Amino acid sequence: MAPLASDQRNYYYLIEAARTGIHKPVLAALHTVHQSPRLLDGETGLGIAPANRVAVDQVNTFPEQVQYAANTIRSITDTLTAQGWRGQDLWNAEAGRYSDRFIQTLAEGYMPPSSDASAARLEVSDEDALLKAYIADISYDYRADQLPHNLASLDQALLAFVERIAPNYGRLEHQRAALIEMVRLWRKLDTQAAAIKSLDVPIDDDVPDLVELDNALVQFVRQVSRFYSGYPHQREALLRLVRLWRQLDSREETITMLEQSDPTVAETNLQIVDPVLIAFVERLSGYYRGRGDQRFALTEGFRLWHDLDSRTRALDKLGISAQSLTNNANNPQALAEAAAQVDRALLAFFSGVPATYEEQDSQREALIRLVQLWRKLESRTQAIQSLFDDLRRMTQANRDAPEAPPRPTPVIRPSRPTRWTPSNLQLHAAIIANGNFTWAEATRGGTRMPPNQATVDAIVRIAKLAQQARDRIGRPFIVTSWYRPPEINRQVGGAAFSRHIVGDAIDFYCEGLTGNQIYWALDPWWPGGLGRYTRYPALSHLDARGTRVRWSH
Repeated sequence: MAPLASDQRNYYYLIEAARTGIHKPVLAALHTVHQSPRLLDGETGLGIAPANRVAVDQVNTFPEQVQYAANTIRSITDTLTAQGWRGQDLWNAEAGRYSDRFIQTLAEGYMPPSSDASAARLEVSDEDALLKAYIADISYDYRADQLPHNLASLDQALLAFVERIAPNYGRLEHQRAALIEMVRLWRKLDTQAAAIKSLDVPIDDDVPDLVELDNALVQFVRQVSRFYSGYPHQREALLRLVRLWRQLDSREETITMLEQSDPTVAETNLQIVDPVLIAFVERLSGYYRGRGDQRFALTEGFRLWHDLDSRTRALDKLGISAQSLTNNANNPQALAEAAAQVDRALLAFFSGVPATYEEQDSQREALIRLVQLWRKLESRTQAIQSLFDDLRRMTQANRDAPEAPPRPTPVIRPSRPTRWTPSNLQLHAAIIANGNFTWAEATRGGTRMPPNQATVDAIVRIAKLAQQARDRIGRPFIVTSWYRPPEINRQVGGAAFSRHIVGDAIDFYCEGLTGNQIYWALDPWWPGGLGRYTRYPALSHLDARGTRVRWSH
């Protein structure tokens, strides 16, 4: 069995560190130093051996070794805390890691008490090697996220953030989950169900009373600052809370956010209401009845979106002359025609918002103001709360329920240009008229855009020929590689003079066919390069060089 890659091992470290509230790099360090025992899955372990009620067949694979190593480290911290160790004894705040003294204790090995059924024996290791491996893994993680090692201000930032949680709790699903996770880690529990049970909340058919749960969570978070003692698991509990509250990708990103932003601002990131705003806009045409209050709401949203200083300028931008409205004040028919023209222009604009929305603060505030006026709410705060209510219903709705997000409306594509150039490519458009190959396939979803006209023409050239080949085969070509810039070509091990660099080569496969079958079918007539890969029997290669070339790699 092939050994795990380092990233795969790291995946298990992250899972178990998140479950137990320990510092992930210490797990990597244990594996680096111990490299034992030999495991059934071909891996080496973290120095974990059976003990008490943990049998040998429970620690015989790499994931099991990581799981019980995390349990054992948690058990060690419990034991040390009971012996009088304080937070600063376990954790070096300035270095942002466990203390040297704690690492020394790990290196001495550990036999858990018989009452601890989830911990195993940790073998003795070299103290200096363990500390070196631990710091190396921290450096690797922090360097990737450009984090400083000195995190002395982290506790202060965490507590300042947590102080603002209770007044900003909107009972959103992700907020509730963040608070439950904090309770779980704070109390060293393994599951959210155990965390909820620990709060003594009424539960009916495994479903907690949400009102009681929310009250208990708010009460708990209000007491955090009072009882925070700097223990590592408490710190990890707060980091987990902030991470899930702000929906951040990693522990390191959470620390960066706390270091770089105002920690007293715990208001939910308003990006979370973007799906609700877009859903609101997509439903406007169905709910619009041409009433004056609705027209005013749309006009104000349009004005703020474009940063216009008056309603008159907004009407001008919509193509309606404010002067003509004044001149026709006593002409009901002219006013009705003008209103209908405004309606068409406004609805046309907002129908395009889902495709043009860039999550800018000004755009978001324009849509929030639209919601406020449309729903006749007194304040922005009430509008945001109504959006949170929508979001709660949206997260719980079945896909066909009225509260679910509507199906996105496809963007109307611009007309095809007479000639493709680097500046007018349309990713979802067929490269040749009525063809099957798109610019998205040729450019790997737009990540490898052609830099010049010669590359564009080369892509068009192979698309025309490949379309003929596809028609002959009678099955779709699933493209795995098309245009590759020189640096990408080097990274993937492409030949120095690969046609992929030029743009007129594709690698592909067809469902249900082997590369040999495709080769034999195209060989008699294909005018350029035709290849197959013996190591990858489903893969084929075509290029549009000017001579017939056949190869098998």
